[in-house]
Amino acid sequence: MMASQFVIDVNEINFEYEVIAFSKNTPVLVDFWAEWCHPCKTLGPLLEKIVNEANGNLRLAKVNIDQNPNLAMQFNVRSIPTVKAFIEGQVTTEFVGAQPEARLRELISNLSPPGPIDLDLSKAQNLLLSQDWQKSEMILRKVLEEKTDLPAAMLSLAKALLAQDQPGEAMELLESIPSVREVNQAELLIPFAKILIDFHQENLPNENDLDAIFYNSIRLSSQAKYPIALDGLLDILRQDKHYRGKTAQQVILSILEIMGEEDPDTRAYRAELASILF
Repeated sequence: MMASQFVIDVNEINFEYEVIAFSKNTPVLVDFWAEWCHPCKTLGPLLEKIVNEANGNLRLAKVNIDQNPNLAMQFNVRSIPTVKAFIEGQVTTEFVGAQPEARLRELISNLSPPGPIDLDLSKAQNLLLSQDWQKSEMILRKVLEEKTDLPAAMLSLAKALLAQDQPGEAMELLESIPSVREVNQAELLIPFAKILIDFHQENLPNENDLDAIFYNSIRLSSQAKYPIALDGLLDILRQDKHYRGKTAQQVILSILEIMGEEDPDTRAYRAELASILF
């Protein structure tokens, strides 16, 4: 076991102070374990490693259930290892059984107090929601100077750039996002980036009336005039649900992704899209 000021053994006597009271200021992970538990021997060192890396932003409290059966009963521990996270004196999340390190880090990252990069990223994402594209871009570039491969920042910057009609750099960001949860969102935005590039290179089709509507919608979307652009794209779908291999539908989904789910217009346009397609 890794000795550390951030990892302690607790018992029935000091649990109230070392866990409940301590969690009022710092999140505490409680690892219920036993000497005879083989998965505990795998999970314990991983937890200690991650908590030590947090450098005081987390505490790990280890409870040997054989020595502290009343604590196991009190917190309804039915199998081990069981890990419960305490914040403000309350259990906020828990899991049972050994977990891969990546999954542990994901779970624990949600407990850690936000650092400067997290705060800047949150501020930039809120600016995106209010459509302050330039300020959001400025903060996101600063974030990526500090952490060059942060997927959430890369995705958010791509949105800010697309909203400012800079599809080339946006495309580079979208295609370089690693295979994590942001990839699905990136894939929604790529068709729009490609269309904007074609628009500027004058490569959009121009064969019929629907093409003319599509061109005008892309022109408006390049100026971030999204509601008007969406109206035109929906009009295309009313006439041809499969226009240009569902290109209009793909662009609509891209624009809605940029607008964000919190935007009331997004919900309205999603409902309208569904009513047309289905």
